[in-house]
Amino acid sequence: MTTVSAKILYENNHLIIINKAPGDIVQGDETGDKPLLDEVKDYIKKKYKKPGDVFLGLVHRIDRPVSGIVIFARTSKALARMNELFQTRQITKKYLAITRHKPPETQGTLTHYLIKNNYKNKSAVYANEKKGASKAVLEYQLMAQSDSFYLLEINLHTGRHHQIRAQMATIGCPIKGDLKYGDKRSNDDGSISLHAAFASFSHPVSTKTITITAPAPDTKVWKIFGL
Repeated sequence: MTTVSAKILYENNHLIIINKAPGDIVQGDETGDKPLLDEVKDYIKKKYKKPGDVFLGLVHRIDRPVSGIVIFARTSKALARMNELFQTRQITKKYLAITRHKPPETQGTLTHYLIKNNYKNKSAVYANEKKGASKAVLEYQLMAQSDSFYLLEINLHTGRHHQIRAQMATIGCPIKGDLKYGDKRSNDDGSISLHAAFASFSHPVSTKTITITAPAPDTKVWKIFGL
């Protein structure tokens, strides 16, 4: 298992940003597996010799089979301000996705309405507004293609449950390895080929622009595209 220190993309007194590996769980669930949140707390406690409980606020989540940027706040002030940035969409988040099918257009904006099914842990997608549904908007662009796969960059405008996975599947482009949303074969490591690659936002205290880029997983399919 890769240590927390090897996954750190950015760290100061207010924030710590991790490049999550596929398979890492961000926050505890019924599996009982140790979450990344607790691993980072342990890292901070040991590195800074902090007695007692360590404060660490989870700013956002990404799904367990997804890799890439996860932002944690080290102070309550930073957490409150980062939450505000997310709620007011003052943060730019871009993902890389690999699919087996070419999208209908080389670039486009997708607008759908999503309803989360808690029992199935899956989001249903609707073309029009529906009671209980949340509006979901993303932009995608075809960046490259190989003999078998297509690399897309996705700019996420809203942060809905399984948004990218559900919306891309709706246009006939499920993420590689994402059996839940219609891909035909799983990835060997149980991941899906979706990576939170880029984030840009104003630092919650200094207000300086912070730009983070996360390297893609060191696996064959990402290397096809030179990543």
